[in-house]
Parts: sequence; C-alpha cells; structure tokens
Amino acid sequence: MQRLLNFFYEYRAFFTFLLLELFCAWLLIENNQYQSTKFFNSSNRLAANILSFSQGSREYFSLRQINEEVSRENSQMRTLLEQLTRDAQSASTKDSLVRYEFVSAKVLNNSVAQFKNYITINRGRDAGIEPGMAAISSFGAVGKVKAVSEHFSVLISILNIDEQVSSTLKRTGNFGTIQWDGTDPRLVNLLYVPRHVQPLVGDTVVTSGYNAVFPGGIMIGIIQDVKLKDEALFYDIRVELSQDFRRLSFVKIIKSKLKSELDSLETVTIGKVP
Repeated sequence: MQRLLNFFYEYRAFFTFLLLELFCAWLLIENNQYQSTKFFNSSNRLAANILSFSQGSREYFSLRQINEEVSRENSQMRTLLEQLTRDAQSASTKDSLVRYEFVSAKVLNNSVAQFKNYITINRGRDAGIEPGMAAISSFGAVGKVKAVSEHFSVLISILNIDEQVSSTLKRTGNFGTIQWDGTDPRLVNLLYVPRHVQPLVGDTVVTSGYNAVFPGGIMIGIIQDVKLKDEALFYDIRVELSQDFRRLSFVKIIKSKLKSELDSLETVTIGKVP
C-alpha cells in the first residue's frame, strides 16, 4: 500500500494534468452540440461493438447446451413423426400404436480406426436404454447398443467387421446386407445383391425394417461403386455412408415397444437362436 501511495505522489503532476484534461473534455462536450453529437455517436458504436463481442462469446460457450437442446427436440420430433406415420397408415387403434421412441444422447468416445469400433454415450439404464436397441443420427444409421450401465452405454458401430445391417436398395426394393470391411471409415459393402438386379452408382441404400430394432427407411448411404465379376452370384457394391463417423457428436437411441413381443414370439415358434 505504501508503494502505491508513493507511486501516486511521485507522479502527482501527471495525474493532476490528466484529470484537468478530462475535465476540459467534459466541458467541451457538454457545452458544444457538434462535439457532443460526435462523442455520443462514437461511444454508441464502441458500446455496440463491445456488446456484440460479448453476446458472440456467450453464444459460443453455450453451443454445447444448444446442441443438446436441438438433439432432444429432434428426438421428440422423430417420435411424433413415427406416430403420425403410423396414424396415416391405419385408422385402427392397434395399427396407430407408436412403435418407436427416441432418446437423445451425446457421444463421449468414438473410435473409427479399429476393426471393431465402439461408441460410448452419456445415457444408460436410467434413460430406459437396453442392449440391442438401435442408434441413429440426423444423417443415418449408426449402430446398436452393446452394453449398458446406470448412466452410460456402449454401442457397436456400423464400422465394426462383425456388425451387419439388413438394408434395401430404395430404387429397386431389393434387399441386401451392409457390412464394413475394416478399411475406409467412409465406405461399407452392400452384400448379397443378386446379379439379376441392376444397382446403379448414386442409388440410395436404407434400412429394410426386417427386424424390430431399426425402423425401415433409415438412411445408410449412397452407392459409389458397382462391380460384377464373371460367374459371380452377387455384386461387389461399395456404399458411402451418409454419416461421417469422424464427425459424430450426438445420436438417438431407438426404443422399440414391440421388440420384446417379437423376440418372445420367435423364441416360442422357432426356438432360441444359439
């Protein structure tokens, strides 16, 4: 404190001069319309720039919260869309039953460079998530739930050489199976499309809906390459995924209300699959 007082005392002449200059400037602005107008215009511009910078900073640091809110809204909209779709397909109470619900989750960890890639999310048993549920994003299919704890879940990514997804060529209606070969994280293979079909580059591939996990019509990707070897029974087809897994931030977990009923019926009818 003594050093601060000594500093002001040593430079007292300078501070006195500075105060007098400020006082003179204030008198000039207060008693002259032109100078007053210029001063307030300049100060308003400066204040506006400061406020704009401050608002931009607040918006930047709140992007995470905004993204989570948008993701939750998307989940609610998907649930409503599913309900409206079912209502449009049939007027009966049974047929208008909402088959799927959607739970939004943030991606905490995501690998793309392994042969068997997994995704960790911040939703678990407390949100009603169970193993076997499908995961999608705003761009398309992502994978399915492998393991669940109270607050977290681990998903099997489509970028997993052991994962297969029943799919459909949207243009022709023919079925196939999507499977990753462990090379490029942007490309997967479409298997078991017979040679009598005519797949084309640019065709859309979607989920088939041939199970109670994925709804039908979920985007998977676009065909980038089609080859057919002599005497081969099936095409060699490469599909570019609609979801770039290197940019995956949020997913939606699909809770199928009819999956347990379907699994129980199949178990009773054909036995438990080993």
